[in-house]
Amino acid sequence: MNWLLVIVGAMVGAPLRYLIDRTAQARHDTVFPWGTFAVNVIGSLILGLLTGAVMAGAASSHVQLLIGTGLCGALTTYSTFSYETLRLAETGVRFYALVNVVGSVLGGLGSALVGAALAQAVWN
Repeated sequence: MNWLLVIVGAMVGAPLRYLIDRTAQARHDTVFPWGTFAVNVIGSLILGLLTGAVMAGAASSHVQLLIGTGLCGALTTYSTFSYETLRLAETGVRFYALVNVVGSVLGGLGSALVGAALAQAVWN
């Protein structure tokens, strides 16, 4: 049953990633990978919120599998982030590569912390 929850979550997360990526890239006429940046920050926020809910006892391990492992696992993408950062560096826009690395790490950690703080405010 657990694997089914992961699959169902991924069935939502993967198309959501594609839609968010295409929407973000269409709004910015730049080589910076705004779509990947957006999905990773959004996924980190959801995961932080979910982790806080689980720690407060407001979400079960089944919800954690569905949303955390399935949805967030398919929504976020470390491999695409790595590939796009290397592509930026190889094509000579090293400043964007550096901004992508620093921004993604700080944005991901920051949004996870915000999510956890929101969960604590709501469920504690």
